[in-house]
Amino acid sequence: MRLDKFLKVSRVFKRRTVAKEIADHNRVFINGRVAKPASNVEPDDILKIVYGNKEFTIKVLEIQNQASKDAAMNMYEVIEEKNV
Repeated sequence: MRLDKFLKVSRVFKRRTVAKEIADHNRVFINGRVAKPASNVEPDDILKIVYGNKEFTIKVLEIQNQASKDAAMNMYEVIEEKNV
C-alpha cells in the first residue's frame, strides 16, 4: 500500500494530502530511508515521522484498504514518541 494512503487509513493523519505533503518534505522514513508518498508500506516496516515539534516511530502491524476507527488502531504500534 502507498505510504500516504496507509497514513490516512490508519488515521495517523486525518487527510491524505497532509500525509503526502509531509512525505514530500522528507519527514517520513521507512526502515531508515527517506520515503516518498508512493513508497510501498508492508507489515513489520518501521516508520519514523517528524511532524511539527514531534518525532514518533511506529511499527506497521497490518495493512487494510479500509478501516473503522477501532480497526485503524490495530494497524500500527507506537514504538517511540518524543518532542524535538
